[in-house]
Amino acid sequence: MTETDPVVSLPGERAYAAATAVFNLAAPVRPAAAVTVRTVEQVQAALRHAHRAGRWVRVHTTGHASSSARPMDDALLIRTEPAGPVVVDPVARTARVPAGTRWGAVVEAAAEHGLAAPHGTSPTVGVVGYLLRGGISFYGRRAGLAVNSVRAIELVTPDGEFRRVSAIADPELFWALRGGGGGLGVVTAVELALFPAARVVTGAAFWPAAYGPELLSRWLRWTGDAPETVTTAFRVMNLPAVPEIPPVLTGGPVICLAGVVLSPTEDGLATAERQAADLLGPLRAVCEPVLDTWCTTTPPAVVRTHMDPTDPVPVLGDHLLLSELGPDGAETFLKVLGEGSGSPLVNAELRQLGGALAVPDPNGGALSHLDGAFAFTAGGLAVDQVTTAAVRAHCAEVRSALTPWDTGRTAPTLVERLEQPQGHLSAAAVARLDRVRHRVDPAGWLRHDVPPGSSNRY
Repeated sequence: MTETDPVVSLPGERAYAAATAVFNLAAPVRPAAAVTVRTVEQVQAALRHAHRAGRWVRVHTTGHASSSARPMDDALLIRTEPAGPVVVDPVARTARVPAGTRWGAVVEAAAEHGLAAPHGTSPTVGVVGYLLRGGISFYGRRAGLAVNSVRAIELVTPDGEFRRVSAIADPELFWALRGGGGGLGVVTAVELALFPAARVVTGAAFWPAAYGPELLSRWLRWTGDAPETVTTAFRVMNLPAVPEIPPVLTGGPVICLAGVVLSPTEDGLATAERQAADLLGPLRAVCEPVLDTWCTTTPPAVVRTHMDPTDPVPVLGDHLLLSELGPDGAETFLKVLGEGSGSPLVNAELRQLGGALAVPDPNGGALSHLDGAFAFTAGGLAVDQVTTAAVRAHCAEVRSALTPWDTGRTAPTLVERLEQPQGHLSAAAVARLDRVRHRVDPAGWLRHDVPPGSSNRY
């Protein structure tokens, strides 16, 4: 390596700890070696080192998805950090985002021009991993899967070659990168399309869990013909008593309704506020919320609507894509997760799908839409052996109870466990992906970065 090459670190070294840090403390990663890179040249140097050492190559940024990653023994982990700022082209309505960038930076850069991106629910989530695994944002029912916004991808393939791929330049690799499960190279930057976003009505309202049956019933009726400018999530939460959380929300389960109503232009704000009232009015009529943050504001507020933790936490969870629940499904959901269920899960959520999320993109990649009415996600804190066992057992109980509504499909961004059944690709798509991987990585240097269900080769 040269003086400008990144330093490859080993277990016990400070640089190793920084490169292997993950957001989910319940799923630490322990590669044989690790390196942090910022530039194309540093990626190429890291790949050369891996080849000389005979090590598999793995890639991550924030480690939010570490619980669904394969073990990293005998691997060199490459951690990407941004080489520069987010660059927005307000005329073309695009942003170039260096790998390693977190969503908070993109949100702020886009908002300066009255634009927004289909970002995740936390400002600390890495942009590239979220995008290329699909991405379900609070703008999703209007904007579709986040991966459909990607217009070009810059990467270094396992042979060390730098490439910029798009619908014109190597369209087959571009197709595979968008939702195909990875294992195709180390992404160094993405270009994504932005959309107009003048104002939003957003927030979260909380009620005592005793009102769960009526609240869920009314929300499900509303989702039947909800406008596509609105995306919401119905949550049952058992929040810990910590200083960051208002005391009124702790001490027992609460129901939460969070979401966003988008107004692309200032002229559309009155419509957005009416749509928010149509959603929230019937719910507020059931019972006055104990806390209600819904308000008219600007798009940068959306990245905090979900109230995700900003510091690393130990979490175990599960995920399913569900069909329409109906009364039986709603009753079952609350029976295993609502008041009196004894659920140890901090969060159990039904994220509203449909709208543009359900529409295949004719120019999309390996994953361009989701079949299902709701994305179910759940997670609990795994702070010791007792809590870990309790969370695992309850996730299994919930999965069994929701089996009648399980579509058998999954959203890669939301997969919580490596051993969880994964099903976002058809058999034909998997075969096509294997052909692309064989072309760009015939030796399989990145084979262990491919999740189960995304390849027949590994």
